[in-house]
Amino acid sequence: MKNSYLIIAFALILGACKSETKSDATITKDMSDKEKQEVNVYTHRHYEVDQMLFAKFEKQTGIKVNVVNAKADELMQKMTLEGAQSPADVLITVDAGRLVRAKDKDLLQSVTSQILNDNIPSHLRDEDNQWFALTKRARVIAYDKERTQPQQLSTYEDLTLPKWHNKILVRSSGNIYNQSLMASIISHKGKDDAKKWASGIVENMARTPQGNDRDQLKALVVGEGDVAIVNTYYIGKMLNSKDSQEVKVGERIGVFFPNQDGRGAHINISGAGVAKYAPNKANAIQFIEYLASEDAQRVFATANYEYPVNPNVKPSELLQSWGAFKEDVLPLSKLGENNKKAVIVFDEAGWK
Repeated sequence: MKNSYLIIAFALILGACKSETKSDATITKDMSDKEKQEVNVYTHRHYEVDQMLFAKFEKQTGIKVNVVNAKADELMQKMTLEGAQSPADVLITVDAGRLVRAKDKDLLQSVTSQILNDNIPSHLRDEDNQWFALTKRARVIAYDKERTQPQQLSTYEDLTLPKWHNKILVRSSGNIYNQSLMASIISHKGKDDAKKWASGIVENMARTPQGNDRDQLKALVVGEGDVAIVNTYYIGKMLNSKDSQEVKVGERIGVFFPNQDGRGAHINISGAGVAKYAPNKANAIQFIEYLASEDAQRVFATANYEYPVNPNVKPSELLQSWGAFKEDVLPLSKLGENNKKAVIVFDEAGWK
């Protein structure tokens, strides 16, 4: 009888062990599944349209998007300090120069995606596929339609001529958009010609550089200058602002795309890359693929007044009203590579 009790007890213990083992395996699997259902996004962008797209991605895929929002340099510093323990899966930032900087800091990794190759032209992605453009903005010449005619405008270089003396409004040399424009000129024309251009712009400035692109447009309308160098995105935002005064400013602004008979208008981007130590790499790639899809690109184009990078998607009606334009197809990696030279040229030219 004792032996029977021992056999039964042993069987119960063995069953409990098996049950416990199965439970541990289930927990491990559940944890693994949970990992696979999220993507951690470090982003410099702060627009409502981004949150809208993140929510749509979550709904379509079941993958939760966890967002850390901060300035680009802060995010890169955070990733550097976190090292191999970083939870970051995706880095999103504005300006190609910053994306190149992230690559140079060894914060990104190369990925293989035919979807991204098909949806994003080669000059809008890193040659090693470490980052990809998501939206475009053209850096154009804005003018007051009541005082200046588009026939008076032609190229970035034309702005250095005496006819524009005391008439140009532009933000400081510390601005990354200006640095990237300068980097593109260095790439096309060399450092010496770039310095001549910067010196000519300084000579023709209507005032000491101050404020952002919106401030240049506001100064333009009140007569502080005749033309301004700005990103198209800001004009769209002002035309659709809740502030009636900003709308009035936007309505006075004309958009001119320079260098149409040459290299084309300078463009810049916002873009994304997969973090070097991404714990959810597959989800990260799927997330960026979604943002480059026709569906997401249409949302970017209509909600945030940016140009789509996907060639199958048309710009918004507002952007189309400004007309089609020839864009500079310089590989955007050059903007990052020549950033330090651009800063030096600005300093030498006295562009504050």
